[in-house]
Amino acid sequence: MRLLAGLWACLADLGLGLGLATAQAEGLAEARYLDPTTRYDHAVLGDAVEWGALALTGAESGQVVTLTLPPSRVFEDVAPRLVDVDLDGAFDAMVVESDQSLGARLAIYSADGSLMAATPFIGQRYRWLAPVGAADLDGDGRVEVAYVDRPHLARTLRVWRYDDGALVEVAALPGVTNHRIGEADIAGGLRECLGKIEIIVASADWARVLGVTFDGATLAMRDLGPHVDRSSFAKAMTC
Repeated sequence: MRLLAGLWACLADLGLGLGLATAQAEGLAEARYLDPTTRYDHAVLGDAVEWGALALTGAESGQVVTLTLPPSRVFEDVAPRLVDVDLDGAFDAMVVESDQSLGARLAIYSADGSLMAATPFIGQRYRWLAPVGAADLDGDGRVEVAYVDRPHLARTLRVWRYDDGALVEVAALPGVTNHRIGEADIAGGLRECLGKIEIIVASADWARVLGVTFDGATLAMRDLGPHVDRSSFAKAMTC
């Protein structure tokens, strides 16, 4: 279930057209997790199995680079997401990486396995984040990445901009979530309708489905209707 949900999430990100330009540099054709491990027993995604390695397949060469994490870390995630954060026409891999002592962070790796950028670790064991996606949310020619920080506790949407080789936090909105403990998938994502990108999440109490936009400075939220189940999100993700 987790692998199927992750594949859907990866395809959904690609559908936003983050890499419309023809690839000009070696980017990724595929990214997938390897080496299942139980060394980090958080089980936030429904079981105690996480991942110890990331396989990166080059789009042009077909070469596979395997990035293996140290024993103190795992990929605590549904699946890697292919994103083009520097808008060079080549896909990179966006992942959730968790540390035994420091909890989760969002990280972006290039096709050669190099770390391009990452958010700080949350700072405590068993503290997690649930990715939403990556896109130029405000139309300024730079890509933002969004996730829900501790969707079961802090329930805060955070937006970071990729700028000059780093992720810089530019906005935050409390009172939202996109995951419940034990679910094998992450709800919502990004939708683009009539050239406008919205972040689709739920209210913190799971009563409502919300659409959130970013204007470059602030996040604005609107109610899209009641939340019943995943069909509510499927409806919200369409124009």
